[in-house]
Order: sequence, then structure tokens, then C-alpha cells
Amino acid sequence: MRKDIPDPKVEGVAMAVVREKDEDGEDAWYVYLINRNDHALENVLVSSRGYGEIAGENRRTSELRHHLERLGPKSWARIERIMEDVFGLNNQYWLSFYLDGIIHDKKYIFLAGSIDTVHFTTIPLMEAKGVMIE
Repeated sequence: MRKDIPDPKVEGVAMAVVREKDEDGEDAWYVYLINRNDHALENVLVSSRGYGEIAGENRRTSELRHHLERLGPKSWARIERIMEDVFGLNNQYWLSFYLDGIIHDKKYIFLAGSIDTVHFTTIPLMEAKGVMIE
């Protein structure tokens, strides 16, 4: 029975955390969804939450959910602002979307301490610097 359920592989889709100026000109961190494919992603859902331990105490953030009708080919979308206070936690983003009528999903986890300028790389398409998981 379980072998009959398709488990399509997600390729060419990434999550990135980028530091840039906010509307007040202050440094801020934002999470982006990046579609490097030649096809659009439809009915996109992203669920985000943080969890882990800080100063010997278990911590957990609220779970947030975001929806995009469509993310075009070779494009990106800002998902949410992320506060530096949660960089010491694991920050998980669960992505689901439809491609050709088939649901795809993938979990991206920025491990505690991984959102840091020492891990910066050039983010494709955006030509910005940040931390990316693909």
C-alpha cells in the first residue's frame, strides 16, 4: 500500500536567510523561498517554527503558516522576517506545493547557530549574500 503512494523529489527549490535593510533602513534578516526551476510552483504552503535549547532551557516558537498562490519560474518570494533572538534555535521550514497536479514537500532546517555571516554564500537569482539550504 505505502509503495503505491508517490514520493516525488523536490529539486531546484531552496530556502535562504538574507540580511538586508528594512523599511526604516535598519539591518534585518528575512527568509526567502527560491524557485530555480523553469516551471512554476502552485498553491505553495510554508510552515515555520523554531525549537531547541537556549541557556539550558527548552524553547519553542509559535508555528507560522504562509501561503502563495504561485511562485513563478526562476523567481523568489519573501516568506517572513526572522529575529536574531531565534538563531540559537533550529529553524524549520516545511514546504508543500503542487507541480503538474502532484503534491511535493520538503523540510528545510537551519541548525542552531548556522545563520551567521561566516556561512554566507551568493544566493542564486537574487544576487544577494545569505545562508541557503537546497
